[in-house]
Amino acid sequence: MSALDTSRVPRGHAAPDAREDRVPARLRSVRPVRTELLRGIGPWAGAAVALTIWVSMYPKVPQWQGRWTDTTDLLRVVGLLLGGPVAVAVGCWQGGRERRRGTGDLWTSFPRTRLRRTLPALAPAALWPLIGYLLGASGCLLATWPYASGPPPFVSLIAADAVAIAALGVLGFVAGRLVPWRLAAPTLAVVTYVGLAMPMYTDANARWLDPGIDHFFLWDRPVWWFGPASAVWTGGLAVAALLAYAARRRAVALVPLVLAVAAAVPIARTGDAVWRPDPEAARLVCDDGVPRVCVTAVNRKLLPAVSAALAGANAGLRGVPGAPARWIEDPHTLRTGEVRLLGPADLAVRDRLPDPAYYANWAVGALLHGDCDRTGSDGSEGERAAVDVAVRQWLAPSKDFRWPEAEALLERLKAMDAERSRAYLARYLAADDCDEVPVP
Repeated sequence: MSALDTSRVPRGHAAPDAREDRVPARLRSVRPVRTELLRGIGPWAGAAVALTIWVSMYPKVPQWQGRWTDTTDLLRVVGLLLGGPVAVAVGCWQGGRERRRGTGDLWTSFPRTRLRRTLPALAPAALWPLIGYLLGASGCLLATWPYASGPPPFVSLIAADAVAIAALGVLGFVAGRLVPWRLAAPTLAVVTYVGLAMPMYTDANARWLDPGIDHFFLWDRPVWWFGPASAVWTGGLAVAALLAYAARRRAVALVPLVLAVAAAVPIARTGDAVWRPDPEAARLVCDDGVPRVCVTAVNRKLLPAVSAALAGANAGLRGVPGAPARWIEDPHTLRTGEVRLLGPADLAVRDRLPDPAYYANWAVGALLHGDCDRTGSDGSEGERAAVDVAVRQWLAPSKDFRWPEAEALLERLKAMDAERSRAYLARYLAADDCDEVPVP
């Protein structure tokens, strides 16, 4: 049958050439990409990145689930430091696929440029780790949402980290095309982990070029351009490597390389200043008690728990000369009548305090001359330390109290009536920080 003879084609069926001609050119170009994305190692890579994030974040739930800033900061470390090596290993394995199958010569016979042949094979290495990271990050953000307060999460950094994950997949893919070694993928994963981890142990400004660097401070936010510049930095390097490998005119790789360097320069020059104090995060939220308890906006949902934990201590301090007027959480400068409130986030789980008595005892310790030397000249615990501990246990009883030298003093405090105890507490609070305090 000739190419134009359709007499032997069954009724209701188009000739193969005619059927192919009816498929739009755009759809014919999309089909290979769709096939590459849905088959092979790609979906498994996305699942591996998402599971890596969830499995690594789950044991640390008490550290991040109550605050957007902690969630975003820890996601950067876990997502890049652990998900990054997965992405680069998957990309490297995907890049070496044609060589392992022996189909390299067949691909070069297609009437397409190297870049057009490379992009469909590259798609799973770049897109699936990115999708896996976004799924893992979204799950953590949804887990934080019912408990978090304060400013919203750093969406720009999450987007920049997703670009970095995709960039690592692209760099791994190019390495897989160039390095004919079956152990290249695991070796590159180890090198990537070490390379992302090493800047954490330096103080150089350039360490912020590392997308996996950690920054744990509740009252900071990144400058507005930090996330976009980080995305251009990592994405530009990946695109430059891809064009240097696959473009017909490799000089075009200089364009994304120049953009990457231009984005890296302000990050490296700015250093730690890419994080700025956030007045909204540090804004005080106070209760109506006496003394008042004030926490920062990032811990606003913890205020009821903190107020309840300090209720007993506040009852003992209320109306006593020299007692504080307010408990103030960091990072505010103290004024007269204020005492530093230790951060409840350090002991909180989600929006509650598992052991309110321990927190109250811990917090009251900041009120009772905690900066003094507590050792006597003979090396034993001095009387001053015993008095401090007794008063602390009297105001905020803790079940972990174990101090024989202070037990007798505590019993004397408990035996006082209200008037005598208030008079003693006033004398105690009036003593200088490191002078001898009155003994009950």
